[in-house]
Parts: sequence; C-alpha cells; structure tokens
Amino acid sequence: MDIEHSVARHYAHGSLEEAIFGALSASGKDPAHLAPADLAPVDELHIGGRQATIDLAAQLEFEPGSHLLDIGSGIGGASRYFAHERGCQVTGIDLTEEYVRVAEALAKCVGLESQVSYKHGSALAIPFAAHAFDGAYMLHVGMNVHDKEKLFAEVHRVLKPGAIFAIYDVMREKEEGDLTFPVPWATSPETSFVESAATYRTLLENAGFTIRNERSRRDFAIEFFHQTRARAAESDSLPQLGLHILMGQSAPQKVANMINSLEAGLIAPAEIISRAL
Repeated sequence: MDIEHSVARHYAHGSLEEAIFGALSASGKDPAHLAPADLAPVDELHIGGRQATIDLAAQLEFEPGSHLLDIGSGIGGASRYFAHERGCQVTGIDLTEEYVRVAEALAKCVGLESQVSYKHGSALAIPFAAHAFDGAYMLHVGMNVHDKEKLFAEVHRVLKPGAIFAIYDVMREKEEGDLTFPVPWATSPETSFVESAATYRTLLENAGFTIRNERSRRDFAIEFFHQTRARAAESDSLPQLGLHILMGQSAPQKVANMINSLEAGLIAPAEIISRAL
C-alpha cells in the first residue's frame, strides 16, 4: 500500500484541472466547445500519444457497446478514444484521485459522460465483480506495479471468458543496466518496476491468459521522439497544451532520461495482446 500511495503522489498535480483549462484557452480552444481530439496533446500520457492508442486499438476487436476496463486510466484520454471512436462503454480506475476528478470533468466537456466513468481504486484489488467486462487494456501502467502476478490475476477475474486484455507498457530489453531517474513514471527506483516482455508473458499465462500477439515499438518510439525534437527545435517555447503540464517542472529531465535509456536499448515500449481463457 505504501508503494501505491507513493505512485499516486508522483502523479498528483494539485491544480491540474485549472492548468489544463487554462492551457486550452491560451491555445485558442473554447473549453465550452471541445471535441475529444482537442484534448489529445495532454491526455495521452504514454510514448507515442494518440497514435500509439490508435495503433493498439486497431488490433482489438472491441465491438460498439462493449464494456471495457481501462486500468490506470489517468485523465481519460484512451477511454474517451474508445468511447468516441469505437462506441464502447468504458470504466476507468486510477490510483490518483485528482486524475479521476479531472477525467470526469474532461469527459463532461466533450459530451462523453454517459459513455465513460472513472473510479478511484487499485488494480491489485479491482472494485468490480467477476466477469464484469468484455475487454480491458492498460497503457504505461505496469511500470508502477510491483506485483504484476496479482494484477493479472485481478484482471482475469473481472473479464469474461474469451475477453481481450491489451497492454502497452515500457518494458526492459536488456537485463543489465540501470535506469537514470527521474523518468515520467517514477522519481526514484522505489516506484519503478520495469520488466521484460518475457516476464509479462509468463505471468499472463500463469494468470489464465493466452498470448495472441506481441511486438516491440522501439522504432516507433525513436521516430516519435525524433519528430518531437524536430518540432521543438522550430519553436522557442513549449506548446501551451502538452504532457509537460502533467509531468511538472522536471518534465524535460524525465523525458531526456527515458529517451537515453530507449536509445541505449535498455528499455522500449511494447504491446502484448492476450485473451482470457
């Protein structure tokens, strides 16, 4: 529980809703007339942002009306994508209470409050009944979860037989080598639990999943950051609306440390798509 409290504190901002709406206004958006895509620069806190969500979703057979569980839903970007673009009903859970409140506010602003809902809770004790969901996913969440065995057992419990569970996490590609902190998901090693894709596979299979597909997204990530750097070089300042709002003043250092580990081949984002037996 101490780890989870530390993780929640890492992501807490204090005045996040005010900061996001202020940035929206400053970037020329009317907070009273927003579309889900208007929020994409700030609400996709994972490598590759909205494109990574689109790429993952393209591989998933989530039908309109499916009830999905978003594990570590953050401020709701992925949930609103699946609701708006795929017609799904999405329930998100997140450790950071402020994120839950902001996700609710943003969903209301874009008119999706009837399709998405959010709950403050732990992925190690998912507060829903067995077989409640038609599918589940998590994007850049496992790096903060020490007990992945319990996590996957809980996900399996709440999924219907045959349901898809999709993961997009930062995973270890080399066994040796230490990360340099801070990184976007952790200030120190005490709350960072990056594991290999092989470890994920074993734990998923032990929990009752069968692996359907897996791929490293290292090349995609390197190109994404190359393009991000190129855009930054053309501007004298950060955009009004961006992930730096969530990461705070240490955002440049967090991102630089992550990119260094990525380019060194130590870590890479990866997808694993599994099915509950």
